[in-house]
Amino acid sequence: MHDAVEVILAKRDGQVLTDSQIDWVIDAYTRGEVADEQMSALAMAILLNGMTRPETGRWTAAMIASGERMDFSMLSRPTADKHSTGGVGDKITLPLAPLVAACGVAVPQLSGRGLGHTGGTLDKLESIPGWRALLSNAEMLGQLESVGAVICAAGDGLAPADRKLYALRDVTGTVEAIPLIASSIMSKKIAEGTGALVLDVKVGVGAFMKSVDDARELARTMVDLGSDAGVRTVAVLTDMDTPLGFTAGNAIEVDESVEVLAGGGPADVVELTLTLAREMLAAAGRDDVDPADRLADGSAMDTWRAMITAQGGDPGAPLPVAQESQVVTAPTSGVLTRLDAMAVGLAAWRLGAGRARKEDPVQAGAGVRWHARPGDPVTAGQPLFTLLTDTPEKFDRALAALEGGYDIGTAYTRTPLLLDRLA
Repeated sequence: MHDAVEVILAKRDGQVLTDSQIDWVIDAYTRGEVADEQMSALAMAILLNGMTRPETGRWTAAMIASGERMDFSMLSRPTADKHSTGGVGDKITLPLAPLVAACGVAVPQLSGRGLGHTGGTLDKLESIPGWRALLSNAEMLGQLESVGAVICAAGDGLAPADRKLYALRDVTGTVEAIPLIASSIMSKKIAEGTGALVLDVKVGVGAFMKSVDDARELARTMVDLGSDAGVRTVAVLTDMDTPLGFTAGNAIEVDESVEVLAGGGPADVVELTLTLAREMLAAAGRDDVDPADRLADGSAMDTWRAMITAQGGDPGAPLPVAQESQVVTAPTSGVLTRLDAMAVGLAAWRLGAGRARKEDPVQAGAGVRWHARPGDPVTAGQPLFTLLTDTPEKFDRALAALEGGYDIGTAYTRTPLLLDRLA
């Protein structure tokens, strides 16, 4: 038998934890036998001393073993999923899931809610009248077979150890530990039972990982965890210095996603959607289909409507619109040379599009729309941003977040959206 102090001391002193120590501590913590303060101490020791690849793999396996595993082997088509580490204006899941489904690969997309400056996919979809996030496993399987795509909340049964540990890391300054981030993401994705997984690891000011080196380390760790667990896993590193598209919010991001499905939409959102779709299709063994064709012929849009309808939503209903808006104009003429993703994300959050605590409500219509992207010419006095909220007293703090969040100059060098790929 083990005890919590023994495991904490081992990791504090830089030792490699044994399989039985890891299995015991995750199980005992999930059951409430190991106290939060003890797990906090262990998480801090992991943050400071790291974990080996076998340790991280065993830790992930123990978190999976804390709950149920889903099985999609009875579906008539292969499965692929995507996970993004979170960004601003990152609405890619919305057009991506129906697009990949329209190409013949089932997409079981278990998504989350937003916290802080990063938006949550479920919050965005809940701005569609009637749409519901909670599905039973049977409903999820049925929808995957009939429609090919589902975006829903992860059930309580998947990796319950992760839910408990995630909340603890949030309040103990241990969120940044790469083994803990990687095992948190991958325990849920492996338990979800997908055959292939594409990871979109964001890099830059609006991302969790600010440097390419840190993002690459996280990506490498996650790809190894997936591959070791028998899931075909690929990671792409993508730029998050600049927010994606022209919107950050809930309903306004759904609008922009529908534009992409209709064959239009912002160039960067289309580029990333197609890049990830091609990776998912290749990983699932269906790279004989070009997803661009499915955007062009309307079949991705048909799948979107079927997916929304299957979850109780009305794809034709008007989306909520914020009651109040305020325009920020360009102070000078020139070229927009920088648009800070973190500044935009904070402004959207402060307007009511995001939450500070898990239980906070979000406003469906709140957010930020920007009217130029880096590289675009702007004229003094033209609208740069439109701020949207139902609570106008929030405008001042949102404006403060945007202060210094953009530059207007003369020369702009475009940075690529795709920075690296790891398999």
